[in-house]
Amino acid sequence: MFNNTLNNDFASIVKERRSVRNYDENFKISKEELSEMIAEASLAPSSANMQPWRVVVVDTPEGKEKLRPLVRFNTLQNDTSSAMLLIFGDTDSYLNVEEIYNTAVEEGKMPVEVRDSQVNTILSMYPTLPKEVKIEVAKIDSSLFAMQLMLVARAHGYDTNPMAGFEVDQVAKAFDLDEERYAPVMIISIGKAKEAGYETVRLSSDKITFWR
Repeated sequence: MFNNTLNNDFASIVKERRSVRNYDENFKISKEELSEMIAEASLAPSSANMQPWRVVVVDTPEGKEKLRPLVRFNTLQNDTSSAMLLIFGDTDSYLNVEEIYNTAVEEGKMPVEVRDSQVNTILSMYPTLPKEVKIEVAKIDSSLFAMQLMLVARAHGYDTNPMAGFEVDQVAKAFDLDEERYAPVMIISIGKAKEAGYETVRLSSDKITFWR
């Protein structure tokens, strides 16, 4: 049976989350808590559990100054947030598959034979996929992580704003990432709201659901 208290808490988190653009610029989230939130968000599902999400945390004045010209329509978030979280999808995430699956065996979460079968399948198939397929998979999985990260942030008492308005062709290189390997997904600002985000309207479920 589900825990009703937990269900109610989660429902509140979902319903109360707002996209916030103006933050208290004097409030700073600690590196330790940001790391904790990223770890909690990393419990999100991913294809073959390859966990392709990668995060660049931009929380220094120097980093934000470098990012500022790349987020021309979102400079308020950049200037006032505790941090800007640059979410990338690693198209070579299969390189970590042996570490992930070996750890699962060591922790008693997976039988050896299952690991061997899964790893062999992944390593024989994934490297040969077309680049556009690798990018699509990495972006889908990293988007699941990003949404979970925003909900985790709300549970910690913080506000966020997901952004697609940035220079996608420049951001990886600007922060010393391999442009061929890391696909930009989105940027999430995080901090304490200075101004509440607008409450938005959603289409009813009967308008977005097709029963067959």
